[in-house]
Amino acid sequence: MFRMEADHAPLYAKVESTLASEIAGGAIACGSQLPPEDSLIERFGVSRTTVRKAIENLVSRGLVEIRRGKGTFVTEPKVRQELTELSGFVEDMIALGRKPTARLLDKRLVPASDTVATQLGIAVGVQVYRIERVRLANGVAMSFDETYLPLDIGEKIVSNDLEAEPIFSLLENKYGLPLVEAEYRLEAVTADEHVAQALEVAPGSPIFLIERTSYCEGPKPIDYEKLYYRGDLIKFSTRLSRRPRTKP
Repeated sequence: MFRMEADHAPLYAKVESTLASEIAGGAIACGSQLPPEDSLIERFGVSRTTVRKAIENLVSRGLVEIRRGKGTFVTEPKVRQELTELSGFVEDMIALGRKPTARLLDKRLVPASDTVATQLGIAVGVQVYRIERVRLANGVAMSFDETYLPLDIGEKIVSNDLEAEPIFSLLENKYGLPLVEAEYRLEAVTADEHVAQALEVAPGSPIFLIERTSYCEGPKPIDYEKLYYRGDLIKFSTRLSRRPRTKP
């Protein structure tokens, strides 16, 4: 049985400190699962309440995460993504040394809402294709993507294996629609039930929402996306140039 040091710190704090040290030192690897509660109770000789409080604190510190129905896992270091050029998820993750995969949740025709119609330059109510996917890096869900495509191109895109072929690659390499620019809008939001379930986080968890409208030559809007990124796994950065100032 693990022996606690004789000091005045609460038992849960000692359990928390020990596990945090093991995570920092690599004894418990990033992405690995913590031992089940019963094992921790036996190891530390404490109550279930004490173990749960320690885990709760580790979650609040961002060191571990609870995946519903699976257990508690050590979190991966945050991915730093540059917002300096138009690129897709697969390209971004490969550049960062991560293995990108995708899980297709849904693809269907839907009437264009006011927002979708505005972004794609079509009339409200016109049929568009909506594609929903979870994007993963090294097996961990990073983002939930809603993609909206005009009907003519959407019919082509959905005929492909969307778990294996990135939409950007299909547009450019298979259908001859090179992308030239995009408009990004980023805000901090909380995950609703649908997004939370897709990302395997608790409802209300902090996430980034990127609305991205991509254009092909023309420029013509060809792809409107709502990209929900886990706030605990990614951070965005960019580099800004200052406009030359005129002398008074």
